[in-house]
Amino acid sequence: MSKFRELPFEATPAVRDTCLCLHAQRAARALARRFDEALRPLDLTNGQFSLLMALNRPLPPNLGSVANLLAMDRTTLTAALKVLQRRKLVKVSVDKEDHRGRLLAITSAGRSLLNRAFPIWQKTHAQIECRIARISPDSLRAALQALS
Repeated sequence: MSKFRELPFEATPAVRDTCLCLHAQRAARALARRFDEALRPLDLTNGQFSLLMALNRPLPPNLGSVANLLAMDRTTLTAALKVLQRRKLVKVSVDKEDHRGRLLAITSAGRSLLNRAFPIWQKTHAQIECRIARISPDSLRAALQALS
């Protein structure tokens, strides 16, 4: 039987200071809070804004393509859609070419809300880019894209 060996405390600050996953999660949470606060007057979260933007297309996309774009599993996306459906911002319909599939369409109310939310997103996004300008927002986006 192997003897339990305690992990030395020195490992804790090393992970705290160097873990890319931890730093990415912390940054993502901070960004999400900032956009949530900015969009709160419209009763919209940053996740809902991103979902509505993903549906802002000439033709309704299928559920799978939106899940892929947002890096969400289908179950999580379906739950997020239900909230927007109840608010009549999104319509989910059966795909006539594949009856098992679902097509997602932004409604006129959803488009109206998105039109009001977009300038708020632009302003908030510009403020964030100013805060990180010394590290090049384009380089950060490229690095994050490489990870996903």
